[in-house]
Amino acid sequence: MATASRKRRPAISVVQWITLLVVAAFVIVPFYTTALGGFKEIGELRVNPFGLPQSWDPVRFAEIIGGPRYVSSLLNSLLVALGSVVLSTLLASMTAFAFAHIKFFGSRFLMSYLMLGLLFPSATAILPLFIKMRDLGLLDSHLGIIIAQVAFSISFSVLLFYNFFKELPKELIDAARMDNCGYIRIYWYVTLPLCLPIIATVGVFNFVGSWNSFLLPLIVLNSDAKYTWPLGIMQFQGQYGSDWPRILAFLTLSILPAIAFFLLAQRYVISGLTGGAVKG
Repeated sequence: MATASRKRRPAISVVQWITLLVVAAFVIVPFYTTALGGFKEIGELRVNPFGLPQSWDPVRFAEIIGGPRYVSSLLNSLLVALGSVVLSTLLASMTAFAFAHIKFFGSRFLMSYLMLGLLFPSATAILPLFIKMRDLGLLDSHLGIIIAQVAFSISFSVLLFYNFFKELPKELIDAARMDNCGYIRIYWYVTLPLCLPIIATVGVFNFVGSWNSFLLPLIVLNSDAKYTWPLGIMQFQGQYGSDWPRILAFLTLSILPAIAFFLLAQRYVISGLTGGAVKG
């Protein structure tokens, strides 16, 4: 009975398996070669880029972790990424809640106007953004990067929250209104506790996007001490231009936090992305 009551998993065809394997290879092979390259000597890296190293000497990884540049760029990236995640999640969730549960004149127009940001390439705004940040005194500061990244990601974040909020049972909102709860209390005590999957989804997308951002920090930051890890790699490569194993070791250590963050939140990301797809 227990076996019969279980939901059957959908069968995956051979074509789907092959597609998944090809996609996985495109994702895993570059990271695999990068991680192994940090253990190899330059000659071995050239003749055997995909094979296992002859010796597993972690001296390069230890030197990079013990050095000030890696720790500094890692902390700067964490500061910018976490600041962007917290601010974008808070603003996007409040905005989406207003569009999903509060009826006001022009709400559909404002929502459509906000979604135009999905069609706006961020690279085209670099020059006016630089001028505006210079006028506001936000150049060479992590706060300037955080504000800009939140502005570029707000449309996508609001869309995810909006779809999730629309699928929540309307009876919950009505019951809270009958108990004389205002919209702020409904948002904070009723809606937000139910949104852990979509919060994790938005957080992971914004974290990884901020962590890998290169162009925006390059435009905003001038001080080496404030460089995030993509700029730290650029600076590191300029110093060790011919030592590719050391550069690959630095790159591997810089990628690991984003991968770990994604793996920890993977379950919530999947449920958050599918939460607004089906009425429940």
